[in-house]
Amino acid sequence: MSRLAQTDGLTDVQQEILATIRDFVDKEILPVATELEHRDEYPARIVEGLKELGVFGLMIPEEYGGLGESLLTYALCVEEIARGWMSVSGIINTHFIVAYMLKQHGTEEQKEYFLPKMALGEIRGAFSMSEPGLGSDVSAITTKGVRDGDDYLLTGQKMWLTNGGTSTVVAVLCRTDEPGEGDRADGEVAPHRSMTTFLVEKEPGFGEVRPGLTIPGKIEKMGYKGVDTTELILDGLRIPADRVLGGATGRGFYQMMDGVEVGRVNVAARGCGVARRAFELGVAYAQQRHTFGKPIAQHQAIQFKLAEMATKVEAAHAMMVNAARKKDSGRRNDLEAGMAKYLASEYCKEVVEDAFRIHGGYGFSKEYEIERLYREAPMLLIGEGTAEIQKMIIGRRLLEEYRIQG
Repeated sequence: MSRLAQTDGLTDVQQEILATIRDFVDKEILPVATELEHRDEYPARIVEGLKELGVFGLMIPEEYGGLGESLLTYALCVEEIARGWMSVSGIINTHFIVAYMLKQHGTEEQKEYFLPKMALGEIRGAFSMSEPGLGSDVSAITTKGVRDGDDYLLTGQKMWLTNGGTSTVVAVLCRTDEPGEGDRADGEVAPHRSMTTFLVEKEPGFGEVRPGLTIPGKIEKMGYKGVDTTELILDGLRIPADRVLGGATGRGFYQMMDGVEVGRVNVAARGCGVARRAFELGVAYAQQRHTFGKPIAQHQAIQFKLAEMATKVEAAHAMMVNAARKKDSGRRNDLEAGMAKYLASEYCKEVVEDAFRIHGGYGFSKEYEIERLYREAPMLLIGEGTAEIQKMIIGRRLLEEYRIQG
């Protein structure tokens, strides 16, 4: 077992879960990840294996058929899975966010209907905020939900939907400017109070998967392959009112931000896993490659690089664990989650690049695993909010904490 990224204070159950996931990664993911990634092939067998292990229900309460584990346990599992192949952790992440949002904000009927099937992986979740015309400004969404009797008609276009093709329920954020809803300023509905999350059920696949709902083909990406990333086009999609998350309109922005907050811990965990794998590849290659009559690991320049890489892996892991534990304690953790996501993604990029440099010309070859990691790491810089957004969140929270009195 690696000396790096160890976590103190875990229970026997947590250690057993992590050991099982680590063994699965070593036997079922690492041997096939690069080949599947190069083919941009969905890892169906890996996903089935994770379903059998109960990973899709890891944080779903036991009363709904899940394992009822903590965010920390989940994040540590994600770290191990991302060490094997980051795309697999992405498949789980969006499912996990929707399950979390249902657990925290859903009606009892919604929980009883969705969560047991989600725990088994029979229903697979995705969530959708982004649109083609906006980036981090979620308040500027234009996708509309208009009341029509007992239903809503959804119209608009969404972008960057992870699991768009394979999911069977999508949490979709729409604008619902209904009279009497939310806070008002000068007679207008405040932007963040005019949003609603709809639980949109659909068939897996591409094309028109339901009347009024189209999932175009996969978006071609530089990295993060295997997992399907798509658009989502709504054209008068009819949704019953009982599929409004929580049963009331106007709460969607806050529900989504709650989900994204735990999602940022997940992205931090992915960064930790990818960085750890990059370090493993770099330190192994440095001991095998010889120059000037000795392994390059014996050159001081390479030892310095390995020292910096290992320190970054350890620091990012510690910050990710702290953010998860704070959320598990019931305390506000947006500051810690933002810091963890920012640091882990930046350090991941740097550790991967250093491992790439250690490999020299071979790092540019698709025969070597580090080439895949080099293309995957950039996604973490923008997923669940860019570095600039994280710094805005961190700065605002620090000013709240350190506000000068008087």
